[in-house]
Amino acid sequence: MANDDHLTSTMDLPPRDSTDTSGDDARRSTESKKPTKVRWKLFVLLLILVTLNYVDRGSISVAMPLIQEEFNLSPESIGVLLSAFFFAYALMQVPGGWLVDRLGARKMVTGSCVGWGLATAASGLAWNFASLFTARALIGVTEAAIMPAGGKLNGQWMATGERGRGATILDAGAPLGAGIGGIAIAGLIGLTGGWRGAFVAAGIATALFGFLAWWYIRDTPRQHRSINQAEVDLIEASHAEEDAKAAAAGAPGKRGLLPYLKFKSFWAMCFGWFGFNGVFYGLLTWGPLYLSEAKGFNLAGVGWGTFVIFGAGFVGEILGGNIADAWRAKGASANKVMRTLLGFSSLVVVAGLVGVTLVSDPITAVVLLSVVLFFLRWVGLFWSIPSLLGGRGNAGVLGGAMNLAGNVNGFVTPMAIGFIVGATGGYTWALLYFVGAALVMFASVVTLDYSRRLPV
Repeated sequence: MANDDHLTSTMDLPPRDSTDTSGDDARRSTESKKPTKVRWKLFVLLLILVTLNYVDRGSISVAMPLIQEEFNLSPESIGVLLSAFFFAYALMQVPGGWLVDRLGARKMVTGSCVGWGLATAASGLAWNFASLFTARALIGVTEAAIMPAGGKLNGQWMATGERGRGATILDAGAPLGAGIGGIAIAGLIGLTGGWRGAFVAAGIATALFGFLAWWYIRDTPRQHRSINQAEVDLIEASHAEEDAKAAAAGAPGKRGLLPYLKFKSFWAMCFGWFGFNGVFYGLLTWGPLYLSEAKGFNLAGVGWGTFVIFGAGFVGEILGGNIADAWRAKGASANKVMRTLLGFSSLVVVAGLVGVTLVSDPITAVVLLSVVLFFLRWVGLFWSIPSLLGGRGNAGVLGGAMNLAGNVNGFVTPMAIGFIVGATGGYTWALLYFVGAALVMFASVVTLDYSRRLPV
């Protein structure tokens, strides 16, 4: 009878991806086994891909002193150039999220990696402001689906109690890429003899990783050749419980974005990410020039300063995800955990940015900015919210809407800082601009209801 049960369990599984090898049915056995860790390996791969994403998108900031000299750019022109990526990236968020929900995360992640890698390499061939602006915009278009796809995979692959860690592992690639990128691009500039060769090398490496994404990522756990039945059962049991609670609360899960526009939590999600990106993208795009112009760092110093600041953000983000899931596991409500952690982190960010405006010592400024990034990145927990509010079926389009809101600030902030620096000749008011964005983030994170799926 046990053998019959095993046969039934195996035969009930849907066909695996055509690239999978035969003879793997034993891994589906219902015998008592420890769950495999495929979901965590998949998210480590996503961490690597998002890291590459931010190396590429932040490369222009590290190389900007050289580009500024070659193209004779004013602060205002620099701001416009830094905004090119974010303008295109923001416009493609909702379409990208919609495509993720319809075509699947695997296809979209693969296409995104290859596309933005080639666009990054093309940016190294730019001959003037307009051609570099166009190449940066193409990077934005091709990168647009990567984070909505990550949010979708978080909903599909992670058990409910693991999504805080899943979200922060995914999003931790942002500060890690910004930190590594400072050193990597500075090193590639030295190795290749200029910023153009650095961009070409980084782009080719990224495109190659797209093929690794296709090889390992699957849209759902049951499609993966390396997962065992115990891990499938763990994930699906959590999803079944989540769906039952949502159905009992009257949240059938209609597909699409429009039904969500009437809910306060949807707008709190969007404005929270808007405020977050006002700080993060401001520091990502203008931070290296701030260290160079305001604090006197040379190219190597800018690379290491950027590494320390954004490296602190990586550590903080991983820690924040673990704290959130551990606190929830002890029985604390979602609202208590998220509002406390994110509200506290937002206030620390505000205090740290105010402190940076008051200090003149370069090392102290780097320390304070490291504290700011350490706590700012706790808000990476927001990547668990699209699947929380909209369920797994709408996680892609809601993630796209959230990232659209954030990246509106992505293209506004670099231009605004350019005009502020150009008008004032310094960075004090630019830092106060970041303080305002952090206050918007604070108001949003303590307003959002993290306890239920929206009833649409």
